[in-house]
Amino acid sequence: MKLAVKEQPTTSLAQVVQRYQQLKADIHRQIVAVIDISGLTAWNEERLKREVHALATRLVRDSREKLSDLERKRLIDEIMAEVFGLGPLEQFMKDPTISDILVNGPNNVYVERHGRLEPTGVVFNDNTHLTQVIQRITARVGRRIDESSPMVDARLPDGSRVNAILPPLSLDGPMLSIRRFGVRLGEEQLLANGTLTVEMLQLLQAAVESRINILISGGTGAGKTTLLNILSGYIPHDERLVSIEDAAELHLQQPHVVRLETRLPNLEGLGQVTQRDLVRNSLRMRPDRIIIGEVRGAEALDMLQAMNTGHEGSLTTIHANDTRDALSRLEMMITMAGFEMPLPVIRTYVGSALRLLVHVTRLKGGARKVSRISEIRGLRKGRRYIVHDIFAFKQTGIVNGEAVGHFEAMGEVPDILERLHISGIDLPSSMFEARILQQQGGNGRTQA
Repeated sequence: MKLAVKEQPTTSLAQVVQRYQQLKADIHRQIVAVIDISGLTAWNEERLKREVHALATRLVRDSREKLSDLERKRLIDEIMAEVFGLGPLEQFMKDPTISDILVNGPNNVYVERHGRLEPTGVVFNDNTHLTQVIQRITARVGRRIDESSPMVDARLPDGSRVNAILPPLSLDGPMLSIRRFGVRLGEEQLLANGTLTVEMLQLLQAAVESRINILISGGTGAGKTTLLNILSGYIPHDERLVSIEDAAELHLQQPHVVRLETRLPNLEGLGQVTQRDLVRNSLRMRPDRIIIGEVRGAEALDMLQAMNTGHEGSLTTIHANDTRDALSRLEMMITMAGFEMPLPVIRTYVGSALRLLVHVTRLKGGARKVSRISEIRGLRKGRRYIVHDIFAFKQTGIVNGEAVGHFEAMGEVPDILERLHISGIDLPSSMFEARILQQQGGNGRTQA
């Protein structure tokens, strides 16, 4: 005779995760109820963290949930992140390999690592939990986000850029994007990664030292700011620099630097300071060079005026699909300045101010390349730019999901060689002879 065995109810993974999240939320609420974090201004941060950690340890120990030592430690760490950090996102802020954190609602969190997007499996309790984290982030930098002001663009103390948007503007819940700047790449890393070649870097370094105006173009996340940071390191240390940015990302190494940052209007719509305001003011500050993190609007005209009136060697970036598109976008921005200038006049202004155009591209698979270095050689019959490509990256295909190709010298000897010679820098003309410089494999690395 077979005895009937009563089946024990099983607990699904989803139920375990839900109970874990609920326990974390309960303990967090208890801590907030016991300790008024904002009111303990007399305590230093270390003492406050010790007290909260001790309380969290006791509450976890006294909970009815059966947890292993490893689970208890993880839970306490996450509670500390909820109280003092960015909750579930805190672990990503400590990871130097992550460049972007993208939150598309409470259950959909992605990160970009080494140029590739990947899901994380990290979840928030609900929309309210995610909104609280967003509000905590914005409050740290003196900003506000709520139903009356559902968008915010800010900068964290470590330089990371934050953009958040709440319903009803975002239809699927709160959205959060964090562009991190934890890892600063140098020229050695760019060469090792195959971002550009030694010849290309030599030309750019010589151009910066010789006070050639340079415009860096590229798409979002292509590496414009990284390249601008590296090129700015070639500026002599006896010069006075003024940097102008919407969100401070540049790390200039020179001792004589004035850093300026724009300011958004307050809740009453007052107090806004634009890049154009700062560019105009910077001209009264006796700069040797002006560095604009990214030109976006009417300040383009003032920037070109500065380049044409004694502030040579200035650097800036622009969003564009290629070098020619960058010039068209620059023309459009000049028209936003409110002056009715004929197109030939605008082009004459641009052509006389800019000499080198550098385009940066993020290819399939995440690799970043300096895909083109071009020289402006004036205008053809006063109407069209004369642009010659000096170096370029030629993509030849896709291997294992990654772009492959090679760098080429295009056979164009740049006109600025004479300017470099006057500045005491001699680059051999043979360096620009038409040839393949480096072959790039499917892993983005140089192949012999």
